[in-house]
This record gives sequence, C-alpha cells and structure tokens, in this order.
Amino acid sequence: MPEALADQRADVGTWATKRRILACAAQGSGGGDEARLLALLSSFETEVLKIDKTARLRSFFGCLRRLRRGGFDLFVLEGTGVAVGCAAIIGSILFRRPFVLGSGDAVAPYLTARFPLGAPIFGLYERLLYRCCRGFIGWTPYLAGRALTLGARRAITVPGWAPFAPDPEELAARRSEIRRGFGIPDDAVVFGIAGALNWSRRYRYCYGMELVRAAARCQNPAHVLIVGDGTGADFLRAGAGESLNRTVFLTGRVARSEIPFYLAAMDVGTLPQSVNKVGSFRFTTKLAEYRQAGLPYVTNQIPLAYDLDDGDLWRLPGAAPWSETFITALARLMDTLTPAQAAARRRPLSAIFERDAQIRRAAAFIGDMLDEIAGA
Repeated sequence: MPEALADQRADVGTWATKRRILACAAQGSGGGDEARLLALLSSFETEVLKIDKTARLRSFFGCLRRLRRGGFDLFVLEGTGVAVGCAAIIGSILFRRPFVLGSGDAVAPYLTARFPLGAPIFGLYERLLYRCCRGFIGWTPYLAGRALTLGARRAITVPGWAPFAPDPEELAARRSEIRRGFGIPDDAVVFGIAGALNWSRRYRYCYGMELVRAAARCQNPAHVLIVGDGTGADFLRAGAGESLNRTVFLTGRVARSEIPFYLAAMDVGTLPQSVNKVGSFRFTTKLAEYRQAGLPYVTNQIPLAYDLDDGDLWRLPGAAPWSETFITALARLMDTLTPAQAAARRRPLSAIFERDAQIRRAAAFIGDMLDEIAGA
C-alpha cells in the first residue's frame, strides 16, 4: 500500500477495517468510473458488484438481489444509470440499505437531452436519487449544490485526477517524436482534443468537429490533432477534406497510457461544452488530464471557465461548440496565436486535481456516514 494511503487509512479510524462497502459503477465493470470508485474506497474493505452495461434489466435485478442479501454497511454507487440507480432507490426503501451516489452529470438534463419526452420522469428519478441517498459525491461543486438543493443530506466535491503522470523529460521526448511522425513543424501551434468521437445526429457534432470546422476558415494553415475513435471519425475525415493528413490528423484509438504523450504534442486543447443545464455543470475528465500535462485550453463561457481560470484558458463566446459564434471565434484564435503566446499560458497542476488529497477527503466523508449509520 502506498505510504500516503497507509497514513490515510490510519487517520480515518477503526471503521476503515471493521465496516464493509459494496461498490458499483453504473457505467459497467472495468471502466474508468470503476477505477475512480475503487481508488476513493481504497481505505475500506470493499466488495465490487460487477455490472454488464449492455444488459440493463439483468443488471437491475442482479443489483437488487445483492442489496436484499445484505452483509455490508454502505452501498457506494458511481454513476446514475437508470438500472442500478433504480435498484439503489428500491433497496434503500424496501431493505433499508443506505447508499452514497457519485455523478459527473446533472441527471435529468443529461437524460432529457437524449430523450426529450421523458423530462418529467427523469426529473422525478433525479429527485428520488438525491432524497434517498445518504450522501452525494459530485465531480463539480455545481453538481454538489444541485444535489443538496434537490434533497441530498450531504455532499462533497471530488473532481477526479489524471490516471497517468509521466516524467517531464519523457513527455518532451515523446512530444517531438509524435509531431515528427505526423510531419508537424516544430514552430506550428497544434490545437487538439482527446476523447470518444461519438457522433450526434441531432447537432451534427462530435468532439473535434469544432476544430475541423474552424481550421477550414483559417487564412493560414491550422494544425489539428484529434485523438480517439468513434462513430464521428468518418464525419471528421470528410470535414477535413484536403487538409486530412496534411494539417489535420486523426490518430484513431490510442492506448489510455499513451494519451499524456499525445496531449504533450499539442499546444492548446479544447474543452467543448454547451452553455446549458448539461455542459454548465461539468468539469469533464479531460480537464484533469489537460492540467496534468500543463496544456492550456479553449472552452465556452461555462462556470468553470471563470472559477478555474488560472490564466491557462481562453473563454470563447457561443452557446455550444457547434454554434457559428464559437467556431468563428475559435478560427480567429487559431489564425493568430503564436507558439510563444501558447507557451505563456502553460501552468502546473492545481491542487484541486491532486489525487491523494481527493481520496483522503472522500474517505473522511464516507467514514462520517459509516459512523452515523452505526449510531442510528
């Protein structure tokens, strides 16, 4: 056990070894949410409930059966997937199984954006989640405030961390190697993004499309590096046109451990979010990785663009990354930004994204609830 976590386990008290946690990631087993959850619960004796995200009904009944059986003191759920979320609500009512909920999205607005006709049901579902849970772990302070307003008893903010922290010398070496591999000049300013390229037919958009569209409007050649794969990749290639593999590069799927090196090859990242009840509540997992890499970034005028402005970002107008206003402003920035100006906005990792501090605070939060449950 790492020294920092060993010290942390000693600090949290006897409940860390005497109480049992049942943990579940609604996203499914083996994903990033499960890894985050297990890190947050590293001070506790934890059983992981495996979930198959492709079989919602089976996941619902499997979770409900496990909750009924008991043998644990607290159920900690990461994610607000309907199958496991409904099981947690029912388990808390029928079997009196207390649960803690973690989420990186405003539940009802997120689901409503995908299925507009379900808005009243999604609103009720979100309120029930908050009112039935013992505590809420929000990825942003805005989500924590929302949960408290809608009925959660207590809340904490745990924004997450970058999963890898390579040596700075290795980052510099790989930066040069990757740029050479694509034929990108040393003095080029590279704008980029890393993420799942999931195509939205409604908005005709996926991550990276704002860069492709903006680059097409630039007077000077604009270099773009898009890391990831998904249903939007072909749309990005089509949008890039003759610039594809000349100034616009798509890497395809890249191993998770390689992402920091591709971020190092960039000079500016994009953090595209809509200015609404979905995007305005988010930090997104990219932010911690950008901060870890010291990568300045472009984003919309959402709350984090003011609250976390350490001089390492550009706030651009526009209600969404697919809006004409945002793309025009991004094209202007891409056309005029110099390497020196981009480098001047690099900043070290801020304390809010330090891994061990977040784990320590989450352990204290959960420990207080365990004490409360034991004394009830």
